Amino acid sequence: MVSSSAASAPSLHSNVAQVVGRFAPSPTGRMHLGNILASLLAWLSVRSQGGKLVLRIEDLDDRARSGPWDALLMDDLRWLGLDWDEGPYYQTDRIDLYADAVRRLDDMGLVYPCFCTRAELHAASAPHASDGTPVYAGTCRGLTAAEVVARSKARPPALRLKVPPVQGIASSRGPFESFASESKHSKTELTDFGNSMPRELTFGDCSERGTRGAAASRGAAGGDAGVMHFEDRTYGPQREVLAEECGDFLVRRSDGVYAYQLAVVVDDADMGVNEVVRGCDLLGSTARQMYLQDLLGYAHPSYAHVPLLVAPDGRRLSKRDRDCDMGVLREHFGTPGALLGRLAYVAGLVSSPEPRTADQLADGFSWSAVCEHRDNIAVEECFFA
Repeated sequence: MVSSSAASAPSLHSNVAQVVGRFAPSPTGRMHLGNILASLLAWLSVRSQGGKLVLRIEDLDDRARSGPWDALLMDDLRWLGLDWDEGPYYQTDRIDLYADAVRRLDDMGLVYPCFCTRAELHAASAPHASDGTPVYAGTCRGLTAAEVVARSKARPPALRLKVPPVQGIASSRGPFESFASESKHSKTELTDFGNSMPRELTFGDCSERGTRGAAASRGAAGGDAGVMHFEDRTYGPQREVLAEECGDFLVRRSDGVYAYQLAVVVDDADMGVNEVVRGCDLLGSTARQMYLQDLLGYAHPSYAHVPLLVAPDGRRLSKRDRDCDMGVLREHFGTPGALLGRLAYVAGLVSSPEPRTADQLADGFSWSAVCEHRDNIAVEECFFA
């Protein structure tokens, strides 16, 4: 599906790399107003730059395959006038790519089996990352080969990716040197990965593979690979110390499902995505994804996180609660223009709530308007009518 606005992109874009953005919804229910705002801003950013938009259905989780939601979300996007140029791509068709990425990480000696249950992780008196995930304490990092074999008989392990200690604080050695002396897994322990033997990795290995932006992601003073820096288009400069703010994180769950962080990194790189627009609840995921990009030799996209919409009582909108469900919204507003005009007004993109098409909103779109309204946005009662 090719947008007329994309087809008529001005010639000034011909001398620079084309912007490639994406919609990446998880079909676990009908889209709500917050999903629509994130999709609208991704679409407006790409179309205003004469770029290309990819539609990816993130359906790895069982819940995302339990209903007609993918067809409904595509129908809703078409109704709104938010078209796309490639896709839909389904993550369930791309499992081999994720498996290959994990094999590569395992070849670097950075993947290890973890037997901690969700209950154990949440029961631990440990801090939590910005997305609510417990900061992993490294409980299973030092297991011996015999311990791995014994525990595997009771339950299948998840797979975690080691993050570097903070150079000069947690270790006096190089960012990956400390991994070499820790548990090493034999070929039989990680049979999914074939002939996988750990080896040391230095950050230079990544930059030599041409990772655009790798230098910017390291600590400015010490070049520490465990300290990630990036500039968010909405929320400005960001810094995260992986070891302190997330710890070793999952790349594959114990049920065999590849983790969100890994899958989206592989997909964005494979699809040429160089601009990611999404809700600010995913801001804390960016450092982990940049770390994976560096390890796998991928370029860093630009990131723009957008404010969340909240109900009048302050709670986040939820598919589960059918907040501002698109079925209800379509019936209530009647036309796409009426809904988009009101939503753009609430989000501070325009100064009045009259009906507007997506193309009309693209004509005057500017990220400065988003930056000026970056606090979470309370939804007007009219959206709940």
